[in-house]
Order: sequence, then structure tokens, then C-alpha cells
Amino acid sequence: MRGLRIVLLVLLALLAWLQYRLWFGNGGEREVAALQSRVERQARDNTGLRQRNDALAAEVEDLKSGEAAVEERARNELGMIKPGETFYRVIERQDSVPAEGTEPDAPIEAEPLP
Repeated sequence: MRGLRIVLLVLLALLAWLQYRLWFGNGGEREVAALQSRVERQARDNTGLRQRNDALAAEVEDLKSGEAAVEERARNELGMIKPGETFYRVIERQDSVPAEGTEPDAPIEAEPLP
């Protein structure tokens, strides 16, 4: 009878030790859950970066293959125009309160540049 109690206590201690390692030890449930969270976050980041890379690759291909993309960039980023075109710069008001002597909803002024 005494030997059976010792065996039961040893088995119970072994079970408690294994449960502790399972839940709190190295490679336990908490660590696995944290790693799964990090993997999911990294997968979302990778998806966003993959989309950005695809967009950049498409833009590079457009710039290599045709003049339309180069022309668009020259117009938007450098303000270039073709010969014979008139460039209009739109000037918006800085303040929300109309200046004295002007109408509250006066149209935005545009001035042609040479």
C-alpha cells in the first residue's frame, strides 16, 4: 500500500511538472500564441509590401515602355508643357474669410504663364 502511494505521488508530480512546462515553459502555449500573432502581423505587412512592389514594378514598366508615362511625370513633377500649350496656374485663397470689398463666393483666379 505504501509503495502505491509513492508511485501515485511520483506520477502526480510528473504530471504537474509536464503541465507547467506545457503552459509556462520554453515553447509553451504562451510563446506559441505570441509567435502566431507575430507571424500573422508579418503576413499582413508582407501583403502590403507586395502590393507596393507590384505598383512600383508596373510604374517602372510604364516608364520603360512608353512615352505617355514619362510625359505625365514631366507635366506633374516638373511642370513641363508642350510647345504651343498655355499653362494655367490656379491660385487658391489662403484665408477662409473674404477680403474686404470682395464677394464671399468669388471664383478662384487663374493666370496664364508664358
